[in-house]
Amino acid sequence: MDIATVIGLVGTLGLIGWAMNNAAGLGAFIDSSSVVIVFAGSIMVLLMRSTLPAFINAWAKVLLKTILNKNEDPSALIEQIVEMANISRRDGAIALEGQMAEIQNPYLQKGISMVVDGTAEDVIESSLTNDVELMAFRHAEASGVFKSWADIAPAMGMIGTLVGLVGMLQNMSDPKAIGPAMAIALLTTLYGAFIANVIAKPFAEKLDGYSANEQNNCGLIIEGVIEIRRGTMNPRVLSDLLKSRLNPGEREKLAAT
Repeated sequence: MDIATVIGLVGTLGLIGWAMNNAAGLGAFIDSSSVVIVFAGSIMVLLMRSTLPAFINAWAKVLLKTILNKNEDPSALIEQIVEMANISRRDGAIALEGQMAEIQNPYLQKGISMVVDGTAEDVIESSLTNDVELMAFRHAEASGVFKSWADIAPAMGMIGTLVGLVGMLQNMSDPKAIGPAMAIALLTTLYGAFIANVIAKPFAEKLDGYSANEQNNCGLIIEGVIEIRRGTMNPRVLSDLLKSRLNPGEREKLAAT
C-alpha cells in the first residue's frame, strides 16, 4: 500500500472536515442538489468523454493499483538481473529455467523466459518494448480520465452556481427560498474545487509518477535481459551499466548491500 497516498488523502479530508465543522457544522455543507449537480453530473460528463473500457479501467484497476501497490525497488531488480547474468554466464542460459519461480516481476519473468527459449535478441527487444508502450498507453489513458475530471468538476460547479443564482432571483419575494438557492450556488463551487484539487489532480499526478517509474524499471529490465541474451558482458560491468539508471541515493544503497 502506498502509505503517502493514504495519509495525504485521510489527512486532507480530516482537516477540511474539521474546518467545516468549526465554521458552521458539517450539516451546513451538505446539499443534495449540489451533490447531484457536481458529483453525479461530473461523473456522467466524464463517462461521456471516455470510452466505457477506459472509464472502468481508470477506476477499477489503475486507481486501486495506485493506492494498494507501489513500484518495485529498481535496486532489487538490478540485483536479480545481475544474479541471472552470473548464472547464465557460468551454466548457460538454459540454467535460468530453474530460477523462474524466484522471479516475482512478470515483465522480467517474460524476458528471462524468452532468453531460456533461445528467442532472437531483436524479437525479445521488440516484444518487451511493445509491452512497455502498451502499458504506458493504458496509464496515460487512465491519467487522462482524472485530468478531465479535474477540468469538468469546477465547470459543473459553475453550472450549479448559475442554477442557484437563477433560483434565488426567481424567488426574491420569498425569503425562505433564498437560502436553499444560495446554498446551491455556493456549495457547487466548493464541491467542484474539492473534486479537482483534492481528488482528481493529485491522483492524476500520482498515476503519471507511477507510470514513469514503472517504465524506467521496464527499460532497466529490457537492457539487462538483452545483455544476458548476448552473453558478452561481464556481470559486474552489467551491474555498473544498470546502476546508471538509478539516482545517486539508490546507487549508494545498492553499493552498501
